[in-house]
Amino acid sequence: MRPVLYVLSFLALIALGFWAYRENYATQAALKEVETLQRQIVGLREGLAVQRAEWAYLNRPDRLRQLSAANFDRLGLMPMEPSQFGQAAEVAYPAVTLPEISFTIDIQGTSAPTEEGL
Repeated sequence: MRPVLYVLSFLALIALGFWAYRENYATQAALKEVETLQRQIVGLREGLAVQRAEWAYLNRPDRLRQLSAANFDRLGLMPMEPSQFGQAAEVAYPAVTLPEISFTIDIQGTSAPTEEGL
């Protein structure tokens, strides 16, 4: 009985070693993938910061004013003024229509229980 126990223990030890070996390499591969993804995220964030800076540069008020003046004949853009905006009271909201009542429910009753209900 003892040799069988030794053989089973040895086989269990080999199986656990094989499992630990595979888990080690799977963990290392996952860590490398995480590093790669983090580098990609950093690169995308840098690119986004550059694009935001470029957007802010291209939307400078003085530059837009020059562009609208240069293309006035073609576009007919005028400077915005406060009088061009409306008031909230001037907005025409649609009238709320309630659905028709198609049936009625009789809700008459007593507030105290009757002798029949006891």
